[in-house]
Amino acid sequence: MLVTSEQVSHGHPDKICDQISDAIVTACLAQDKHSRVAVETLIKDHHVVVAGEVTTSAIFDVEALVLEVVKPLGMTDVCVTNLIGLQSRDIAQGVDTGGAGDQGLMFGYATDETPEYLPLPFVLATRVLEELKSLNHPLLLFDAKAQVTYDYERKRIKTFLVSIQHPNFTTRKQVKAIVKEVMVKVAKHYKQNTDFKVLINPTGRFVLGGSYADAGVTGRKIIADTYGGFCRHGGGAFSGKDPSKVDRSASYMARKIAKDIVREGYAKRCEVQLAYAIGLKKPMSIAVDTFGTSSYSDDSLVKMIELRYDLTPQGIIKELKLLDVDYRKTATYGHFGKKNLPWEL
Repeated sequence: MLVTSEQVSHGHPDKICDQISDAIVTACLAQDKHSRVAVETLIKDHHVVVAGEVTTSAIFDVEALVLEVVKPLGMTDVCVTNLIGLQSRDIAQGVDTGGAGDQGLMFGYATDETPEYLPLPFVLATRVLEELKSLNHPLLLFDAKAQVTYDYERKRIKTFLVSIQHPNFTTRKQVKAIVKEVMVKVAKHYKQNTDFKVLINPTGRFVLGGSYADAGVTGRKIIADTYGGFCRHGGGAFSGKDPSKVDRSASYMARKIAKDIVREGYAKRCEVQLAYAIGLKKPMSIAVDTFGTSSYSDDSLVKMIELRYDLTPQGIIKELKLLDVDYRKTATYGHFGKKNLPWEL
């Protein structure tokens, strides 16, 4: 069975927007733990539009936060439009009493196939981009995508694909040499074959990138943010939202529960679904799927979850310390598998 997963870099236009939105969330919560934030960002060329709803006593400079994100990407001259307003009082009256900030269904997933408890092809695609970023190579720029096709029957990488932006004067041969070396390094680290099919910048050139090649919007890379397509997704994005929004907080808790189940040996793979109604505290439903890898029934695992975890929005926020997270750390290279995040502990 062939399965493919994808990741994008910090310089991808959608990820630029995620970083800006999460910088605003972090700035608000740092000053006011009661902040309510729902911020979307749009970028095209050097134009940045920040819109949404914020209710907070925090004082922050939207343009300064935007520049903090885009300056390292070589963008020093940006035009920022601020369209942030106040959150609806109708929503606040339910959230302020401890209810969920919206209705919806959220999924968490874990597998024992990697130390990160994440799917192997997704981890490979993510790590290769992180390694390329760490090189800070003058012949490579910021916008990039990686894609890994993995053969689960033969347990080997079939195809490793990276498209990465580069200066105009860089040759395809130079880019290929740099990137292939990193591909091999990452594959070896995870004890995988290195005789995979290599695809690097298949069109031949990738000079124009970032927001000058494509518009970016917050929340358009939800599969790259999560599990690379191995797990279902409720559809809600994470970035730009404070943790009263269960799109974010319940997804983090579902991941923690799934990871606990796998880490503690109850299953080899696990998907957890939580569903909420706006303004209500307890989830409408809890579902578990262990894909036939557990000696325990899914219903018995649901009962264990009900007894072990406080799944009210306030309970989740308290257990995972979500009012103290630097959400800028989640905005690139996935929200899961990073050791310094509380839902991964």
